Amino acid sequence: MAVLEKTQMLSDGKDKTIYNTTDPDIYLMEFKNSVTTNDGEKRDEITGKGHVNNEISSLLFERINGIDIKTHFIKKISDTEQLIKKLYIIPIEVVVRNYIAGSLVRRLGLDEGTPLYEPILEFYYKDDELGDPMINTDHIRILDIISQETEGEIKEIAFMVNETLNQIFSRIGITLVDVKLEFGLDIKGNIILADEITPDTCRLWDIETGKKLDKDIYRRNMGDMMLGYREVLSRLKSIRT
Repeated sequence: MAVLEKTQMLSDGKDKTIYNTTDPDIYLMEFKNSVTTNDGEKRDEITGKGHVNNEISSLLFERINGIDIKTHFIKKISDTEQLIKKLYIIPIEVVVRNYIAGSLVRRLGLDEGTPLYEPILEFYYKDDELGDPMINTDHIRILDIISQETEGEIKEIAFMVNETLNQIFSRIGITLVDVKLEFGLDIKGNIILADEITPDTCRLWDIETGKKLDKDIYRRNMGDMMLGYREVLSRLKSIRT
């Protein structure tokens, strides 16, 4: 691959910035040190966060690429940057849950940490002004976001990714409580796994102690968030092949 240079900024999000590059089919994604919660009400800059999340997401996407699931990830090119494929991002967040946690505690009245008999999947409509509301299949039809066939394929891929991540994390003594995934479409209409997979987008607990190793540390003011993130990265590096 020829050396690429980033050009104009395409989007500037809470945690990442996306740039065009000198290749029209490739974007550059830069991870920030910023961390937010409650729709941006709480915000901080944490040194090293962008570096660690870039490392974690790169390692996980490399593994997922290896099981024949199409992803946007091309390669990591610096401590905080990676090259990704140009996609149309589907405005839906897909959350796969393996245990009761987060909003599921409030909605179902069950205790945090209760295991689910089988993973469940939820859709959320990506719209900051609406607060990213949870939606169902009928809402997707009304909003004309994706076809029923595409929705079914996304569900199938999401459960495959969840199973793969469960296998990876269980090897390093971590419970995957839940994971938020995003998908896009390439120019041929292929469904592509996109965005990131990091402790920002997963709930991760130590299997033996139940200690949180994810963004809930920050949400709940439980101490140094980066200790958890670095622990996840260290364990992932121990099984890299």
